[in-house]
Amino acid sequence: MKDVLLILITVFGGLGLFLLGMKHLSDGLQATAGGGLRKFMAHATSHRIVGVGTGIISTMIVQSSSIITVMLVGFVSTALLTLPQAINVLIGANIGTTATVWIIAYAPNPQLVGFVGVALGGILYFFMRGERVHNLGLTIIGLGLVFLGLYFMSKGVLPIRENPDIARYFTSMDGSTLWGCVKVAFVSMLLTAVIQSSAATVAIAMTLAAQQLITYEVAIAVLFGANVGTTATGWIAAIGGSAEARRTALAHTLSNLIGSIVLLPFLPLFVKAGQAMFPNWNMAETTMVSGIKTTVLSRITAPIAVTDTLFALCRGALLFPFVKKFAKLIEWLVKQPENEKPHLSALKFGERLSPVIACDQALQEVFFMKSSNLELLRCVRQVLDGSSDETVENHIVHREDILDNVQREVTEFLGSIMTKRLALDVSERARRLLRLTDELESVSDEAATVLKVVKRLRSHKQKMSEVSESLMLSVHDRVAEFAEKVTPWIRSPRPPIDIEAVQSESKAIHEFIRTCRKAQLGRVGPEDPGSSIRVLGELDIINAYERIRAYYLNIAETLAGGKR
Repeated sequence: MKDVLLILITVFGGLGLFLLGMKHLSDGLQATAGGGLRKFMAHATSHRIVGVGTGIISTMIVQSSSIITVMLVGFVSTALLTLPQAINVLIGANIGTTATVWIIAYAPNPQLVGFVGVALGGILYFFMRGERVHNLGLTIIGLGLVFLGLYFMSKGVLPIRENPDIARYFTSMDGSTLWGCVKVAFVSMLLTAVIQSSAATVAIAMTLAAQQLITYEVAIAVLFGANVGTTATGWIAAIGGSAEARRTALAHTLSNLIGSIVLLPFLPLFVKAGQAMFPNWNMAETTMVSGIKTTVLSRITAPIAVTDTLFALCRGALLFPFVKKFAKLIEWLVKQPENEKPHLSALKFGERLSPVIACDQALQEVFFMKSSNLELLRCVRQVLDGSSDETVENHIVHREDILDNVQREVTEFLGSIMTKRLALDVSERARRLLRLTDELESVSDEAATVLKVVKRLRSHKQKMSEVSESLMLSVHDRVAEFAEKVTPWIRSPRPPIDIEAVQSESKAIHEFIRTCRKAQLGRVGPEDPGSSIRVLGELDIINAYERIRAYYLNIAETLAGGKR
């Protein structure tokens, strides 16, 4: 029992170091290449082959197909990529993720490389100045922890060979039959879904194979299952999300599942291909571990890596000619609900997303809020001039509710992102987006306020005079024109803004509104008993437009860098 406990502690401790290392490695690489990665992935729209290449290189950069999948869920949800384009990138991501297996296979001395990586990365991260140097240090620390995790997992499984009871459990795994491979793949799939890292599952399999605890065939079956289990991350990102998010997650799962099912019967061919490329794969080597001579088959890791790559290439080749038809099947399986509310729930697991990419996703929602507010102002004008109907007025109420929901989810989403270690420019951009969403949501509230006031006047059977209506429309047009001028600046990269000219124009509108307010107050008189109720309502409308003017001035100042 004591031996078993020691084995479990060492193996799971090593696994924990491996996963922590993968996280730091990915975070460091994303922080270093986040902006460039976003621009690079935008090229996936140009050609389907370019999309596959984008997936390969992007996954090699961040060392995680799961992160690329979550990014694609966000891209498709916000129409940055179409579903067929995302599938092409997924094909490439499945190939690119095999780079991790090659790194593991050719680690010269995991213990030495691990300690050197942690030491060097620690020096850069803790004792050097500069954001880029810190990100590089975090990356190297992560790489060092990955190798230390491999070392401790390898050390942990060594005593298993000396314990017949435990060793019997592993050696009983049968990779020589199709049913045996299916059972191994299923267990591997569940393990990968739980730990959300196919690299960790493969690393465990390679460690066990190197110690002759599982056969080469069993290790390859583990690869098949891990490639299906890793798609669980996309589903986690898509929970509660849009139909497009669910379609992306389903496309990833089905493509990997179908590919594994089709290719699993050909597993012996993959095994022979790996063995043929490395004829000495089963040559025994003797190493010293804790002063004890131990015989291991360390060269088996190389054919496992090449088999994993061949499997990914074949699976991609099977799907690539049918991407458009496959996308149509996914769209048929996951229907697009009518009047689906836009939201960021698909990205609520922001800890797996590059902060730069996260800000891009939030910016898409800011665009939606900007366009919605301009539309609301046009609808409100119809309310003021009396040309609106019940449909227009219900639309104002419904859209204001949607914008409340979007503002809340953007705030929660960016809040989760801002808990991470961010570059200064990314942190400033996230704060700016938070401010913009708050101001834009306030505009929609004031639009709804104007509608409520008009309805209140109707309930009191009060109608604006022609003079008052003309004045209200003049106020509306001045403010709406100001909004039309400010909102195009909400884009990335931001254009230069003459903030003094904007402030001057805003002040002129403010003075105009003050004049209109005084004019309306002068219309209260004894000759019109209902004038006080009507004028108070009209003043409420004027005050609402004054606040809208202030909100758009705040937006301009925020974009110009004058407010936070």
